[in-house]
Amino acid sequence: MVIELEGAINPGIAQFVTRGIKQAETSKHTMVIIRLDTPGGLDPSMRSIVKAILNAQLPVVVYVAPRGARAASAGVMITIAAHVAAMAPQTNIGAAHPVTAGGKEISKTMSEKVVNDMVAYARGIAKERGRNADWVERAIRESVSITGDVAVKNNVVDVVARDIDELLVLLDGREIVLDKGKVTLGTKGLKLVYFTPGWRDRVLNTISNPNIAYILMMIGLAGIYFELAHPGAILPGVIGAISLILAFFSFQTLPVNYAGLLLIALAIIFFIAEIKVQSYGLLSVAGLISLILGSVMLFENVRVSLKLMMPTIVLIGGFFVAIAFLAFRAYRRTPKGGMEGLLGEIGVVEERIDPVGLIFAHGEHWKATSEEVAEEGEKVRIIGSRGLELIVKKEK
Repeated sequence: MVIELEGAINPGIAQFVTRGIKQAETSKHTMVIIRLDTPGGLDPSMRSIVKAILNAQLPVVVYVAPRGARAASAGVMITIAAHVAAMAPQTNIGAAHPVTAGGKEISKTMSEKVVNDMVAYARGIAKERGRNADWVERAIRESVSITGDVAVKNNVVDVVARDIDELLVLLDGREIVLDKGKVTLGTKGLKLVYFTPGWRDRVLNTISNPNIAYILMMIGLAGIYFELAHPGAILPGVIGAISLILAFFSFQTLPVNYAGLLLIALAIIFFIAEIKVQSYGLLSVAGLISLILGSVMLFENVRVSLKLMMPTIVLIGGFFVAIAFLAFRAYRRTPKGGMEGLLGEIGVVEERIDPVGLIFAHGEHWKATSEEVAEEGEKVRIIGSRGLELIVKKEK
């Protein structure tokens, strides 16, 4: 089975690869070849793939290809974890120094912890596979990178092959060690079966980007909030519901901090409460603070880009405040229709009121009653109602 791993390593890619290995095991395939071309990716996703390779019940070959491909950063760990590591000509491996999800250097103290942890992790894998642990450590600490030919000479990878067909020829007769014991590969003439991503993998690969998941969640919350503030709009509620479902779908593959999620939900509650409670903007301020804190805390071990987060918070926060203001103004506005809309209005007497008569108000004729006599043509003010009968008094 051939699994093509191309692009940044994220939770969607990790699920795709681990599921492919499991399927190869259950389908009794002879071997798995992971064709790798990656600039790196998320540490938890990389570890998921490495764990799947180390615990595989059949040989797993990682092949850095085609020409011009690379196994950088997290790709180094995946390559050295394989039972057989191979590279195509004009490819490179290395540059594994840890950085943040946004590509920035980690602070010095945190960097020492992360680097030391990664070095210990990588050295253990390299020792297990009989590879050059010292070079792997240099790749992590010093970000060194080498070509395929140099990698073979330095015992980082096992072979260089122009394509998969040549790789199968070179692997034939090679002895590897699995948990169940030593296995001799018989690879000549093997049929290649490609494990292709389904629509779920393609969608998950796209939305498992923390930046995309964050935007989907904010759009979803804005849509639902608009629908609650202005019932009957329908479209914002539909868009919000779809966006929230997609966001929660991606959250299952991301390390979500539920305290951050609860803070964002609390922000929405504050914004909705602002409509009903006259807090002079205090609830809106509390909502913005909760929204900012929740956004910062939303994901563990991965970060949403600040260049994306801050404009999103400003736009969404401003949207929530604006909608709350409009809804509050509408809520406090004097009714313009129905019986409530007639209160305080001036009408003209059409038939003498003594104590019951008829008036004309708001373009309609109404039965009216008053404690004082009002003649035709006189103006009266509406002060109440009793069923469909208006209570009026003479306008002085």
